[in-house]
Amino acid sequence: MTPVLEAQGLGKRYGRRWALSDCTIDIPAGHVVGLVGPNGAGKTTLLKLACGQLEPTAGDITVLGGRPGSTSAQLARVGFVAQDTPVYAGLSIAEHLRLGARLNPRWDPAMARERIGQLGLDPSRRADKLSGGQRAQLALALGLAKRPELLILDEPVASLDPLARRDFLWGLTEATVEHKLSVVLSSHLVSDLERVCDYLIILVDSRVRMAGDVDRLLATHHRLAGPRSALDRLPADQHVISASHADRQSTVVVRTDSPIHDPVWTVGRLSLEDLVLAYMDKHAVEVQR
Repeated sequence: MTPVLEAQGLGKRYGRRWALSDCTIDIPAGHVVGLVGPNGAGKTTLLKLACGQLEPTAGDITVLGGRPGSTSAQLARVGFVAQDTPVYAGLSIAEHLRLGARLNPRWDPAMARERIGQLGLDPSRRADKLSGGQRAQLALALGLAKRPELLILDEPVASLDPLARRDFLWGLTEATVEHKLSVVLSSHLVSDLERVCDYLIILVDSRVRMAGDVDRLLATHHRLAGPRSALDRLPADQHVISASHADRQSTVVVRTDSPIHDPVWTVGRLSLEDLVLAYMDKHAVEVQR
């Protein structure tokens, strides 16, 4: 199956600053992918490269087997909801739907009307009279009615309250299952990613530090607590990701495919947030791909 997004040595430079550097990833189809990292890590740059809004400075990227934004047919296959879920303040919901129908050859008017109806929104209402959560849901409805094969969302719920975030993510999950979409969702709210994502990419300092299936990542990463002197006894296949020390005690996060039997270590499970923070930690030991 063709990957939904494939990048090799991808980079984007603004002047002397690299916003994204040596990015190599291969995202399989059929996943809801969480893209996470600190501010300035390159998340938005990667997503704009993926939808054809930017041209790479270095390397290559293909989306659904083609060059992003290269043709009208390629553009039609990808939906994009930018940061702050932008909509046109002066247009009504109905006008948004008519505009979507004119701009998108694969537009599904029945889906658009159905989603607006499910949200209980008045089609005559202008976008500037909607709440933040309603604007986000309108942007999602527009993105879905485009009938894309890949839906890209850049921090779509960052400014919403917890209830509006829950409703948005519930609607996204429902649509993903119903329409068999592939999704790439950027967010710094790991708890939101934990609800909906089954694949994770961690970007730090404009580079990919980890990418993979969420269940496998959680199964192969562990927190070890024990004497600092035991660090030298860790087997070679237990790759240390981050470490913290207090007096003679150490706490480390390791990645390994093998069981951990050394009784000197207390082994703990990681949450998805624990895993992300370990790779984002300034004391992280090594870069993993």
